[in-house]
Amino acid sequence: MRALIAFLLCAAGLSGASLKAGVARADITPSGPIWMSGYAARTHPSDGVITRLWAKALAIESSPGNRIVIVATDVVGIPRAVADQVAARVKNQYGLKRSQFLLNASHTHTGPMVWPNLSNLTVLPPGEQEKLIEYQRKFTDALVTVIGGAIQDLAPAGIGFGQGSIAFAVNRRQATATGVRIGVNPDGPVDRTVPVLKIADAAGKVRAVLFGYACHNTTLTAATYQLSGDYAGFAAAALEQQHPGATALFLILCGADQNPNPRGTVELARQYGGALASEVDRVLSTPMTPVSGPIRTVFRLTPLRLAPRTRQDLEAERKSSVPAEVRRANLMLKALDEGKRIDQIEYPVQVARFARTLTLIALGGEVTVDYGLRIKREYPQEPIFTAGYSNDVMCYIPSARVLREGGYEAIDSMAYYGQAGPFAGDVEDRIFAAIHRAMKDVGR
Repeated sequence: MRALIAFLLCAAGLSGASLKAGVARADITPSGPIWMSGYAARTHPSDGVITRLWAKALAIESSPGNRIVIVATDVVGIPRAVADQVAARVKNQYGLKRSQFLLNASHTHTGPMVWPNLSNLTVLPPGEQEKLIEYQRKFTDALVTVIGGAIQDLAPAGIGFGQGSIAFAVNRRQATATGVRIGVNPDGPVDRTVPVLKIADAAGKVRAVLFGYACHNTTLTAATYQLSGDYAGFAAAALEQQHPGATALFLILCGADQNPNPRGTVELARQYGGALASEVDRVLSTPMTPVSGPIRTVFRLTPLRLAPRTRQDLEAERKSSVPAEVRRANLMLKALDEGKRIDQIEYPVQVARFARTLTLIALGGEVTVDYGLRIKREYPQEPIFTAGYSNDVMCYIPSARVLREGGYEAIDSMAYYGQAGPFAGDVEDRIFAAIHRAMKDVGR
């Protein structure tokens, strides 16, 4: 029987017959109005639903216990507090090491706030924080459930990798006489690659599709109060309609300084999602590179330094005209009074390597495009799928270039995340040192 399965998988155009795969999903749409994340300008909770929100898991195993579970979610960010809770529970229930599961947030700006991610974005009206804490509990339960469901669904699979391209993303860091602002920069760096992972059963039928794109899920603006997955949600839904019974999972790549262009309407989000789904479907129909085991995984936390902030500096910030900066100053002064450090964060880097056939790199935070492009330059020998917004979204992650240029991604955004200030100048060097160590550990 095993030989027959291997023959059928190869006949379907994929190898990796030693691999198993399983999928699971959970509806994470809030049951009623809830405070949405992503935009500080919103003034009231959600008032409807455009598309359902999902947590979806894909488990891949190369031998008993040697596996990775990839979880895609329709939220703006997953905080470390949630990731740590999930880690403790899946280790206890399923024996998963921290390196064996990956949590990615699509960064839709029309999803609920996952407390305490971006909790300094606004001042919540009475009763709203309690609703968010309850949603966080249900969200955490859903992540544990889908991870277990995907593991329990494991079955022989053929897996293939391919890449496409689509062009609705644009670099949004526009230079002006007064500095860099969020706008449209057609000459700025972009990554238009669409990586695609196809998971098929023994008969060649598509069971799951994992795909990504380096672009903010911000087609819909702060004027939208209806929940949705934005373009990524529409793309996943279109793929599942095109492949009945399949589960489509979207991972956002290094797109923190990329926006859809133009933007502002549901129709545009639907249009971009449809175009992305069509490109993924085209890649699925072409010969794909077989993916095989063994699977090796690494997860590492590395310290990143923030630029020093003095108490005098923070006291002065209390007079800022930007409310988030005033709140941030108060938070930092309170932390100093409690003897806590405010000049460092722990940054997650995760790598899952499938022999020499594919490497998946997952970086925390809102990662700017320079990181994804540099990884491709430094590791050209095999396919690499690099996701941002993974395992903890604690702030923007500027490259050295973006940090020098300043602007929202380098400086202004840190107040909304409740971080003391911009990174020190060695942020890119420290992250790539962690990437290099992780890649060495998985056997490059």
